[in-house]
Amino acid sequence: MSDHDLRLLSMGKSIYYLPGHGGHIHTGLGEELTRRGLNVVGRETVGDFRRLPFQEQIELVADDLKTLFWREGDQVICNSFGCYLFLHAQTLLPSYVGRVLLLSPIVGQFSDDENSGLGFIPPRAERLSELAESGTYPVPSHCEIHVGELDWQSNPTNVRKFAGPLGIKVTVVPEGGHMLDKNYVAGLLDRWLSESQSEQMRSNHYDN
Repeated sequence: MSDHDLRLLSMGKSIYYLPGHGGHIHTGLGEELTRRGLNVVGRETVGDFRRLPFQEQIELVADDLKTLFWREGDQVICNSFGCYLFLHAQTLLPSYVGRVLLLSPIVGQFSDDENSGLGFIPPRAERLSELAESGTYPVPSHCEIHVGELDWQSNPTNVRKFAGPLGIKVTVVPEGGHMLDKNYVAGLLDRWLSESQSEQMRSNHYDN
């Protein structure tokens, strides 16, 4: 993480964000978070980071979390492949203590056989489901997932198969695709950030 990110962390009101493939942390969802007064830090899935081996990517994310975002009031938000990075980084750590919001998460292999014929097999495609089914996945303390009903990349069936055994709440958005409706996401962010702020205030009170 850059020196600039560390300076932002020292200012407080920071959130850790992992965007989808080829994503930047200050555009799209990151821009929406910034507009709400948050210092957005994280890992952009472009350039040097994207060229790293998958193991090194998740080790960097895990190190970011355990050294900079490891209080009960801390916030993590991830989108698409960024969720996949977080979920694998979590396997290297104890159960994450902060709050986690996963939007349209990739949880393994996916394909669109009936339409485009496109598909994607990410690194360690079976790892998450294997850990979930065996009961050995270190579940984050506060985690929720939102996925579109029509999302073939973050297939709701696959997401529920992963999240169900772990007790992670999954909300399937009616008629939603991989890119969830902006109005839906805006309302979700308002609610989730308000809850996170209350949690952070309690955490700061206990720390003091």
